[in-house]
Amino acid sequence: MIAVDTNILIRFLTQDDIKQYKKALQLFKKHQIYIPTSVTQEVEWALRFAYKYEVDQIGNALSALFGLENIHLDSPNKIAQVIKWHKRGFDFSDALHLSYCGKVDSLYTFDKKFVKRAQSIDSCEVKFP
Repeated sequence: MIAVDTNILIRFLTQDDIKQYKKALQLFKKHQIYIPTSVTQEVEWALRFAYKYEVDQIGNALSALFGLENIHLDSPNKIAQVIKWHKRGFDFSDALHLSYCGKVDSLYTFDKKFVKRAQSIDSCEVKFP
């Protein structure tokens, strides 16, 4: 099994550099691929800001990628939940933070939108200090 960095996934998903895309494709054809959660977060950011993908485009790209048989994630169920919440209006990073807070009672933030969107969505209460 190998791990890949954000730029490998971006080339694979966007095919914006054909030479690098072909090299990335060969990795995907030959190996079991581990994608760290931090790389997933960075891919979302790059697709949103650098490539101007919309929320649904990001969710569809990540879902298709993570549906490949040779892809391995730390917590596939949590990442699936993050994609679902992201499609419902959550910031991707906020959804990621919330998905990993299952063993705590509260997540504190100064982000008003995060508090509002998180109401009754998870057992972890998002609130102000």
